Amino acid sequence: MDRKQVEHCLGQDHIAEIRRAARALDGVVRPTPLIRSDYYSGEYGCEVFIKPEQLQVTGSFKIRGAYNKIANLEESERAKGVIASSAGNHAQGVALSARRMGCPATIVMPNITPLLKVNATKAYGADVILAGDVYDESYNRAVEIAEREGMVFVHPFDDYDVICGQGTIALEILAELPDADEILVPIGGGGLISGIALAAKAINPKVKIIGVVPKGAGSMKISLAEGRVSRLAEVKTAAEGVAVKQPGDLTFEIARSHVDDIVTVSEKDIMESVLLIIEKHKFIAETAGVVPIAGLKKRAKGGRNKKIVCVMSGGNIDTVTLSSIINQGMISRGRIMCFSVELPDRPGQLVAVATLLANLGANVIELEHNQFKAVDRYSDKVALEVTVETNGPEHIREILTELEDEGYTVARIY
Repeated sequence: MDRKQVEHCLGQDHIAEIRRAARALDGVVRPTPLIRSDYYSGEYGCEVFIKPEQLQVTGSFKIRGAYNKIANLEESERAKGVIASSAGNHAQGVALSARRMGCPATIVMPNITPLLKVNATKAYGADVILAGDVYDESYNRAVEIAEREGMVFVHPFDDYDVICGQGTIALEILAELPDADEILVPIGGGGLISGIALAAKAINPKVKIIGVVPKGAGSMKISLAEGRVSRLAEVKTAAEGVAVKQPGDLTFEIARSHVDDIVTVSEKDIMESVLLIIEKHKFIAETAGVVPIAGLKKRAKGGRNKKIVCVMSGGNIDTVTLSSIINQGMISRGRIMCFSVELPDRPGQLVAVATLLANLGANVIELEHNQFKAVDRYSDKVALEVTVETNGPEHIREILTELEDEGYTVARIY
């Protein structure tokens, strides 16, 4: 977006446009009332609320901005169709919005896009073109097609109508919780936090808008620190929904004037948050969706009466990925441990270790005992590798100490 376009957008009556977007979205988006988290409120000593946007019909907030963009097009523009590039939530948001508006839609997706996501996008009525090995190549193809065919390109974040659609989330939050102190929002390209910040600051200038980014995908944080839109050489995070190399020109300007702070979270924090949100709230959330939950550690401490809202942006995650993340989360929280132990090559040793673990309340998940897999070919010892479910770090220390006290040589694998 060039400077003239950015300045034109910045000069609009933002709250009026966001309220107009809310009217357009009435009956289109599902209500996602705030949910008070007893667990996180107790954990951090403040009032924590979750805005569960994973409950939207497409599984994410993206339908808000996509629908508002298409609703604001002229009939002649809609007749020519819209096009977008996306491998995830934006694709489905554009596809469903276009179908509801009676508008043809084409989505360009990278060749590596999982078939599940391709089929989900097609199911909403869009034509799908697989092009490019990475998102940037798909984006370039979509822009090329848009120019050649006269179609409207729906940008995932750097578009004023899209931003206003996302801003309707803040209207809903502050209608329910007008005295909210902070709203934590995941940042990728910046469309979501820009819309929320414009609306929230217009309604309650005192509310703090806090962005949260993974350590390996902090393009907006770095851009603000450098005072210009900056591009990362690479992004590295499991939170693929916010894995954006460069923020938008418009979103950068809005964030610079309306966002109060951006905090960084680790991959470990993200994995743990996926696990905890399932256990404590029975929610399925994608990795990008729990980024604000992970950010609570840095914002909630010391604020006993603080009211914090975490925007859970989406829940589209495949079962294989979810299983892997749950396992990683359990490992990082000390709920699963794997260790190897040297045993004398004599009958009964396996039973002795199993009995010790049972007495300590450790649940054996997997065990490998191979008599021919010696620690040292010329010794009389064999290696036993055990994976156990535990009650946390203290329980792990108890198990390891007891094994060593019994004379075993133990090596923790993870």
